[in-house]
Amino acid sequence: MPGTNLTRDEAATRAALLDVTSYTVDLDLTTGDTTFGSTTTLAFTSREVGAATFADLDGAEVREITLNGRSLDVAEVYADSRIALDDLQADNVLVVSADCPYSNTGEGLHRFVDPADDRVYLYSQFEVPDARRVFTTFEQPDLKSVFTFNVTAPSHWRVVSTSPTPTPTDLGDGRSVWNFPVTERMSTYITAVVAGEYHEVLDTYEGKYGTIPLGHYCRQSLAEHMDTDVLVELTKQSFEFFEEKFDYPYPFHKYDQLYVPEYNMGAMENAACVTLRDEYLPRSRQSRSFFEFRASVITHEMAHMWFGDLVTMRWWDDLWLNESFAEWACYWCEAEATEYTEAWTGFANARKQTGYRADQLPSTHPIAADNVDLRAVEVNFDMITYAKGASVLKQLVAWVGLDAFVTGIRQYFKDHAFGNTEFSDLLSALEKSSGRELDSWAQEWLQTAGVNTLAPVFELDDDGNYASFSIAQTAHPDWPTLRRHRLGIGLYDDVDGRLVRREYLEVDVEGAATDVSELVGTSQPALLLLNDEDHAYAKIRLDERSLATVIAALSSVEDSLARALVWGAAWDMTRDAEMAATDWVRLVLANIGSETDSWGVTRIPAMAATAVHRFSHPDGRDALKAEWEQGMRQLMLDAEPGSDQQLTFARTFFGAARSDGALDELAAMLDGSFVLEGLAVDQDLRWALITALARAGRFGDAEVDAELARDKTIEGKEKAAAARVAQPTAEAKAAGWSAILDPATPNETSSQMVLSIFRSDQDEVVAPYVEKYLDAAETVIDALGFHKAVIVLEYGFPLSLGSPELVARLDEWLADNNAPKGAVRFVGEARDDIARALAAQERDAG
Repeated sequence: MPGTNLTRDEAATRAALLDVTSYTVDLDLTTGDTTFGSTTTLAFTSREVGAATFADLDGAEVREITLNGRSLDVAEVYADSRIALDDLQADNVLVVSADCPYSNTGEGLHRFVDPADDRVYLYSQFEVPDARRVFTTFEQPDLKSVFTFNVTAPSHWRVVSTSPTPTPTDLGDGRSVWNFPVTERMSTYITAVVAGEYHEVLDTYEGKYGTIPLGHYCRQSLAEHMDTDVLVELTKQSFEFFEEKFDYPYPFHKYDQLYVPEYNMGAMENAACVTLRDEYLPRSRQSRSFFEFRASVITHEMAHMWFGDLVTMRWWDDLWLNESFAEWACYWCEAEATEYTEAWTGFANARKQTGYRADQLPSTHPIAADNVDLRAVEVNFDMITYAKGASVLKQLVAWVGLDAFVTGIRQYFKDHAFGNTEFSDLLSALEKSSGRELDSWAQEWLQTAGVNTLAPVFELDDDGNYASFSIAQTAHPDWPTLRRHRLGIGLYDDVDGRLVRREYLEVDVEGAATDVSELVGTSQPALLLLNDEDHAYAKIRLDERSLATVIAALSSVEDSLARALVWGAAWDMTRDAEMAATDWVRLVLANIGSETDSWGVTRIPAMAATAVHRFSHPDGRDALKAEWEQGMRQLMLDAEPGSDQQLTFARTFFGAARSDGALDELAAMLDGSFVLEGLAVDQDLRWALITALARAGRFGDAEVDAELARDKTIEGKEKAAAARVAQPTAEAKAAGWSAILDPATPNETSSQMVLSIFRSDQDEVVAPYVEKYLDAAETVIDALGFHKAVIVLEYGFPLSLGSPELVARLDEWLADNNAPKGAVRFVGEARDDIARALAAQERDAG
């Protein structure tokens, strides 16, 4: 449908013609279970009398349209998600009355009935272009306006929006109307309406600029799990930090955070009405990394109140700037204002790794992508936008200095409050505050793709000192840009069994080789660590002595961030077929038990599992699987009772269990005959055990149904669906694939099945799904909508079947297909993942 795919040129033409005076949006949420009433009164001006334009409304049954009091023929003017408007006056009023469908995809206005108690919950999700699913809009970020929402709903509901919640007016018949005050000037995509039988907890923050009312909301069935005291403390810490650092008052009148079901994303920065996944209110025990990530989400969305909501990009080309800034700022806030003082270590161990991976795929793109239309935005909304973007901003902060960076963004907020900008506006502010020329920096970092590799090159004299030392910089031939890096170099010595940093220096790296004369005459350390302190965005290599040091004793590196950099370097070398997968797995087994960083404990075993199942050579894979299984079992047994390590190693052991003995132990843990001190087998661990036993063929539908009878929640339904499709039978895969492709399957249930359906060790029943996936790739985006389809396309390819023959088949398909670009991208990524795994297998063969 071309009408849904707004182009950048169309948006620029419309913005040049119009200014939007106001929206009044009347929503009636009492009209039934499938649709709601939506009446929009849209006042706007035109710079050209008699001109024509269009408004946006997606998927609605339109009842009436009037423009300046003139009735328009709905059949004539409403088509393909657009309302044609002609004969514009200087001042115009458009009124559109329609019935709009509720969503089960997490787009537009999502409706959810909680199976735990049959209560109803609604929430909106509008980014990128989905406000038009709920009311009539000019759907582009630079046509900001003020909004008045009037929401009719059942009287016993709570209704929350972007402006403060009013006292509702009783309409009789169990209905009330909430007449919200007018909002500040904002873009359509950050408005919001959340309604339903939500549990509410209110508080206030007394800050630098006055009092901010706070609200926290969740489903009634999750109320006991909402750790409000912790959430309020994080919110207040974040407000205090950002108000001080940004030196600009919080731009809205209150701050509500609503934990909502079946959510597509982690969270969304709706102005003063932030929505978050309600999985962030866990009913079962979670590791510290879970809560550290949740804290980063909370701080990320708050940073958006200034960077994104107060000042908004003109067009989606600069979406990266919104997200990259909030991503960098959230870790900055976490590290300096919360209990997660080592947040940058977690960033290096987890988030940054996703950026490195994305930047080495064939689909990589510049951070500042050329988003010519909305479809390009959807395709490019990825870990280049988030993780690489934040990493590069971290590099920019190191380049210009934190004080100058903060001074620049303070002025940026003051100069552009409630307006729209382009990246050049921020760059100008930073150049003024830092005195550094940044256009060339922006060109090499933001407008080119790919990641550089930095390696030490040196000679030693007879005494073991560096006779010469330089940094070699290389790039992939497809993305050959060599960049400037602010690089830390750490020299670590063995001191009484601990690797301790003896010396640290920072240098500016530029070009193919950079001499580091400061190290000439310095004795070679046990570990030479490039990018110490993690300022740069680059892969690093360890020299021969350093690699031997960390293989023998990585856990003896005292600093957690230094360890994260070493873990990352070794993993990069494994993915690049420079280090054998078996060596990586043994490095993990030998050292992960002593790791203290919560993200390291969580993510590194997951990387090792990938190495076991996909990077190891087939001839030695069964032996490595057994070594991995028993190694994780021993780590689980040796871990301190009740520790994060114990919990994470137990979960990893469940996934690694293949032998009869290990599977017997899983069954015994489930029935309580095998008990580990400190490890409570709560509901989520029960599902993990059941899924592992189903994957192995030990459990079937009967056992899954029995557990679901114990856990009659939406979480139980989702986990039961995942357990069923994990079974190694053709029937389970067929039923699961059919449900995944069914538009009626709710988005989160579908996601859980996608992540569970294609397992290693199930090649025979999985093999037919290569062709089924390729067939679906041509239609799934139109059939399911973009967000649900992306999960299928990104995670639903059976990578475990990797072989040279499969690479050839994918090459054939990529050369001749009828799929949309978004789907082609993910097939290309699967092909790249398989090719990388095959190279790693050859390296592992010795």
